[in-house]
Amino acid sequence: MSTHTVCLIPGDGIGPEITTSLREVIAAAGVQIDWNVVEAGAGVMDEYGTPLPDHVLDAIASAKVAIKGPVTTPVGSGFRSINVALRKHFDLYTNLRPARSIAGTGARYDDVDIVLFRENTEDLYAGVEVEEGSAEAAELIDWAASHDLGTIRPDSAISLKPISVTASERIVRAAFDYAVANGRHKVCAVHKANIMKYTDGLFLHTAERVAQDYAGQIEFETRIVDATCMGLVTDPSDFDVMVMPNLYGDIVSDLCAGLVGGLGMAPGANIGDEIAVFEAVHGSAPDIAGQGIANPTAEILSGCMLLDHLGEREAATRIRAAVEAVFAAGKVLTGDVKKIVSGSADGAASTQEFTQAVIAAL
Repeated sequence: MSTHTVCLIPGDGIGPEITTSLREVIAAAGVQIDWNVVEAGAGVMDEYGTPLPDHVLDAIASAKVAIKGPVTTPVGSGFRSINVALRKHFDLYTNLRPARSIAGTGARYDDVDIVLFRENTEDLYAGVEVEEGSAEAAELIDWAASHDLGTIRPDSAISLKPISVTASERIVRAAFDYAVANGRHKVCAVHKANIMKYTDGLFLHTAERVAQDYAGQIEFETRIVDATCMGLVTDPSDFDVMVMPNLYGDIVSDLCAGLVGGLGMAPGANIGDEIAVFEAVHGSAPDIAGQGIANPTAEILSGCMLLDHLGEREAATRIRAAVEAVFAAGKVLTGDVKKIVSGSADGAASTQEFTQAVIAAL
């Protein structure tokens, strides 16, 4: 049996707890992994002067595959998101987020099976911003006025929204290729081209052009993002594979997670041509860190995506089945799920108790 080398970033908050669960479940499934554990985030700032030291980037580049726990991102100040930095550094242009119903989670729907492709490198998350009151902001305001592009208030901060043909084409093609490879039947491109006619319009027209290459294999449709959100909560079974620009993908993927029980059920992956980084979608939940009550499901399911990527599909299938069996039995549930199912978190399982139940079900 071959041994895989995987870079592991435990993260902070509940990250170390749920990545421990991940490692225990994968080991119990019989997959041999040599974990190269490296730290990133606020906890290494004093030592390295950056939340993402070079040796972390080197470790990921060497292994070509990594999985991470959540890392806290400061709101409104401080360093930019570690996730965004990794995506930009390694050009991890595909953010892949599946949302699939699991019986016994107390979710509002039981028939959701959606895979969302989010473009990961452009849009308003590109980080092309200027601060209110800066010379750069004043220059942009004057430039817009001089080119009859509209009036921007002088006390504005400004963020630019780049959307390119290159990035749009490769994410749409990734969605179609996934649909073909996995027996899916429809790809829906989501946009706001009725308002943003040049940026979202470019994304829409690129998607329409790429879709022609898959005509007869995969059905294609387009939807405006606000109508998409309404459609998802009205009838999520109408959606299959979805593809969209960065900002909409971030928001809509969380909406999809809500359809299947919340972010505690939501795995994710950031994939480029050479490197892939897997992660649970949820945050670091510092308020419950160290208490042993975190739900490790999203991290474990992200581990399943990692195993699929490594060619260990049989083990990934067994782990997913074990997770589903634990929820279906309804006897060992972490507090977040137990509260939804029964109205109270009394008698909820700890992180480790849930982990051991999954292992016993393998």
